[in-house]
Amino acid sequence: MTISWRPTYRSSKFRNVYGKAGNREQCFDGIPITRNVHDNHFCAVNAKFLAIVTETAGGGSFLVIPVNKAGRIDPHQPKVCGHQGGVLDIKWNPFIDNIIASCSEDCSVRIWEIPEGGLRRNMSEAVLELYGHSRRVGLIEWHPTCSGILFSAGYDFKILIWNLEVGGPVKMIDCHSDVVLCMSFNTDGSLLATSCKDKHLRVIEPRSGKVLQEADCKSHRVNRVVFLGNMKRLVTTGVSRWNTRQVALWDQEDLSMPIIEEEIDGLSGLLFPFYDADTHMLYLAGKGDGNIRYYEVSTEKPYLQYLMEFRSPAPQKGLGVMPKHGLDVAACEVFRFYKLVTLRGLIEPISMIVPRRSETYQEDIYPMTAGTEPALTADEWLSGMDREPVLMSLKAGYKRPCQKAFKAPVRERKTMVVNGLLESIPPKTENELMRMFFRQQDELKRLREELVQKDVRLQQLELELNNLRNNANKL
Repeated sequence: MTISWRPTYRSSKFRNVYGKAGNREQCFDGIPITRNVHDNHFCAVNAKFLAIVTETAGGGSFLVIPVNKAGRIDPHQPKVCGHQGGVLDIKWNPFIDNIIASCSEDCSVRIWEIPEGGLRRNMSEAVLELYGHSRRVGLIEWHPTCSGILFSAGYDFKILIWNLEVGGPVKMIDCHSDVVLCMSFNTDGSLLATSCKDKHLRVIEPRSGKVLQEADCKSHRVNRVVFLGNMKRLVTTGVSRWNTRQVALWDQEDLSMPIIEEEIDGLSGLLFPFYDADTHMLYLAGKGDGNIRYYEVSTEKPYLQYLMEFRSPAPQKGLGVMPKHGLDVAACEVFRFYKLVTLRGLIEPISMIVPRRSETYQEDIYPMTAGTEPALTADEWLSGMDREPVLMSLKAGYKRPCQKAFKAPVRERKTMVVNGLLESIPPKTENELMRMFFRQQDELKRLREELVQKDVRLQQLELELNNLRNNANKL
């Protein structure tokens, strides 16, 4: 009998991935983030816009800010404010950057079209208003490969499928006995996984509404679920019977028992899972924590390989995720969160970066990824067709970092007076700016005094000229 030795450490190209928080200039500051306690992210982001649900009196609203216009946000920034109740979830259309869906306590789902460059005034008229739920709507998801299909889950325990091309519901999934907490699609959108307050995990065929697999999670109370791409696996986060936070891995074709269950910690905040199918990395972020743990997922034991943890003292209320085509490929960025810090009214970007020294495009960490073109129309999907996403390469967005840019030598700042006017190199600090301001004020005062003296002298010369003319006429 030969004893096989298997090391606990497994080599990985993502072993040294690290989180990098954005500096002050890259953050969005002064945002009245909603204080609603609903377990959602209240944030959605794409390559053009960042949307955040805000705290408002009466009705519900959310901000839409161009993603490249970071900094302090104007208190009178225009909002999307058509809902009569609090906004509970927002999601950008994966194929059209200017289209966003929202759902609310007013029992409606609404589709909005954001103008290029962002809002210039408050928007209260939606492109579509969808009514079908009898109670508030807490969750919405776009179909991953099909244009014009939207799923919504309400507190009436029902999931409605909306065909936006006709502007109405086409199917109701009515197999849940309590509130649906989470929805997740597999890669081609042919399967829908749901977690529910009735402690059941379900895998559903969405067009027929048939439950293919169901698990009664008594020992692992499931809160969130996510499909692991094409691995035929599901990851759930929840709570054990001892109230410790857990992550569990399941076979999507057999939910009788989880493949593994792993305890995380004893904190009480909800664990949000995020999966990146391109790198096979799973991120776990706790609501109310400042930390983001990340793992590498494999089909072999130990299945979940712990990599590292991003730590921050500021607690997160929710997290938006930038789509792949919006990442900085030149910096080897493989994932980007937008973290909501309610106490400071701050949205902070956090980039997950693979440390590489090479200046060439990194093919191994950027495989072909789901692009911005839909694979199906709504009618094709409803007729029974399934297609994999249309893939795109991120190489077109790669710009070689210019590390050998010319830098002028730092010299002592000089002030020059040319033709009586003060010219100066732009100030670099606040003190320099103040000194320059006072010098310019003195210079302006001197010039005004000179101007007054010249005006007086001019009047004297005009009087002398008139006297000379009068004397010449007398002669």
